[in-house]
Amino acid sequence: MLQSIKVIGFDADDTLWINEPFYQDVEREFCQIMKCYLDEAETSKELFKTEMQNLEIYGYGAKGFILAMVETAIRITDAKITSEEINRIIDIGKTLLNMPIQLLDGVENVLQKLRRKYKLILATKGDLLDQERKLQKSELINYFHHIEIMSDKHENNYRKLLSHLDIQPSEFLMVGNSVKSDILPVLNIGASAIHVPFEVIWQHETHHDSTGTTDFSTVSSISEILELL
Repeated sequence: MLQSIKVIGFDADDTLWINEPFYQDVEREFCQIMKCYLDEAETSKELFKTEMQNLEIYGYGAKGFILAMVETAIRITDAKITSEEINRIIDIGKTLLNMPIQLLDGVENVLQKLRRKYKLILATKGDLLDQERKLQKSELINYFHHIEIMSDKHENNYRKLLSHLDIQPSEFLMVGNSVKSDILPVLNIGASAIHVPFEVIWQHETHHDSTGTTDFSTVSSISEILELL
């Protein structure tokens, strides 16, 4: 089926560059700030609960995460948290908006080689300004024929993307680190996918339907894609 591929889509965070470890570092700092009110494990659970409740309102990204930390802090302290502590939480959250871009090994080489034969697109989700900022800092923007920053990655989001670009599902291959977001929805609309696992993953992205299709390849590094294509 890969012989019919004309367009390859790439996820961004933790597929092209490191992202989730920065969020985990900030979460640990948040739990440290809150430990005089609640133990770290429970604080982490409460933060995740807030994130899930707010997804439809704020979507994905650093800004929503900062708001989730503030909201969680107010709730679990019964509004007793100090303004100084709130400021500290906001400050550590803002580091996510200025985090360095560290490309994963082999990324630029893969993009250089694949663009000779395929149209490459970036298909990521998250906050528009945040993702645009990271893409600019990555210096990868010129490799992509099209940039799509999606509110989420459900089947309908991919259908709209392919329709907009006049791409048949049989001509499209998605590459990403999340089975839930980058692989299963794409397979379910008749396209192809390659899974490139990252060393850590946000727990929300691990909640995928394990009964779904497994008709996709998994590689240990993005460079191995070249062998499959």
